[in-house]
Amino acid sequence: MFQSRAFSGLLTDLYELTMAAGYVQNHFDPRATFELFVRQLPRHRNYLVAAGLDQALDLLENVHFTSEEVSYVRDLPVFHQVGSEFFDYLSRFHFAGDVWALPEGTIFFPGEPLLRVTAPIADAQLVETSLLSIMHLQTLIASKAARVTGAADDRPVIEFGSRRAHGVEASVLAARAAFIAGCTGTSNVYAGHHFGIPVYGTQAHSWVMAHEDEAEAFSSFLDVFPEQATLLVDTYDVRAAIDKIIARGRIPSGVRLDSGDVLADSFWARQRLDEVGWRDVQIFVSGDLDENRIEALLRSGAPIDAFGVGTALSTSADAPSLSVIYKLVEVELDQRIRGTAKFSADKQTYPGRKQVFRLRDAKGAYSGDIIGVEDELFPSAELLLIPVMRNGRRLEPAKQDPAACVREAQARFLANRAHLPEHILGTAPTDPPYSVSHSARLKLLSEEARQSLLRAAHL
Repeated sequence: MFQSRAFSGLLTDLYELTMAAGYVQNHFDPRATFELFVRQLPRHRNYLVAAGLDQALDLLENVHFTSEEVSYVRDLPVFHQVGSEFFDYLSRFHFAGDVWALPEGTIFFPGEPLLRVTAPIADAQLVETSLLSIMHLQTLIASKAARVTGAADDRPVIEFGSRRAHGVEASVLAARAAFIAGCTGTSNVYAGHHFGIPVYGTQAHSWVMAHEDEAEAFSSFLDVFPEQATLLVDTYDVRAAIDKIIARGRIPSGVRLDSGDVLADSFWARQRLDEVGWRDVQIFVSGDLDENRIEALLRSGAPIDAFGVGTALSTSADAPSLSVIYKLVEVELDQRIRGTAKFSADKQTYPGRKQVFRLRDAKGAYSGDIIGVEDELFPSAELLLIPVMRNGRRLEPAKQDPAACVREAQARFLANRAHLPEHILGTAPTDPPYSVSHSARLKLLSEEARQSLLRAAHL
């Protein structure tokens, strides 16, 4: 799953290859800068969370074409008139560019680059599809997880969505992204092993159903896991199940409610457990949860200690995609730099290499972002984009312990969230939204690019 196929140059769209062939065959080799960003917020989102950079850098360091893959491309009908120079280029291809990026866990907003890639134009073009795919998935899931963990109000949230994720690899990366955005752990054991994420699990209804007697099922599980058993109590009747556990006198670490009237059952379970002095037995709730249901349960005072969230999290069910794009913003050829931009309605972009400047108010809360030209100065502003790769190699070698990477990203996210204005933190759409503006200098560059385009059109 995380081996060589993930670094195949064929993990791209055909038109990236046809454009690269055109660049190579025409000997058009400017140094180009592309920026990857999200065009607009999905519904019910007030902010986004950057995730996936570590895997994106892995791709850029390792992407290549095998001899068999080059032969496959050569045999495609569209390339029959293409000269051998292009296939030689593919055979020796390695990404040779520079990358600036938002560190993972950074909270960001539409229009703000997650990545800025500067490389020979064919190189930068060939990696577009994979970069978009990698950054899209984890940023999508992290942004959803931020809402879920925020709604849980400091209670642990466990990511339970592997079986509903869009493929095995997606399930692992979804667990990673969810952890970055504040989840306590995951049910996915591979993610636990590979990324050092704490793993959690109880038992399925099949465990209880496989035993003739429910009380025997509980006792058998406690025999194996005497200190860490969370018992699933909703297979038949929640209250009868809890009474059976109490009657046996063996204290589990928790009970899990997965269906039914969770609100009423959680109140009853807490009262019953407290009556016998089992105040430390946790009530864990799962089953079709999302941020809205969690928020409603807690608003009603439900005495729930932790949540397991599956489908809604690993698929970002209410907003299953982001408008993430990768656009050319600058071309450097023969020592001449030209900013590029789109001016089509509703899809305008801004030219030139950019930086994101984050401002704070007197109390330290984030007060707004400015998207400006990379070398602008705004006193006391925090610069969000940092250099992460030069000439196709990371500036900091990949951490040997992936757990350190995700824990650092989670700490960054939690620190970012602590500085967001209060009205941005809720699950309802906010009005006004977080302030994001473009600098006067960037607007001037955009207008100059537009006027240059108009003059060229009238020549």
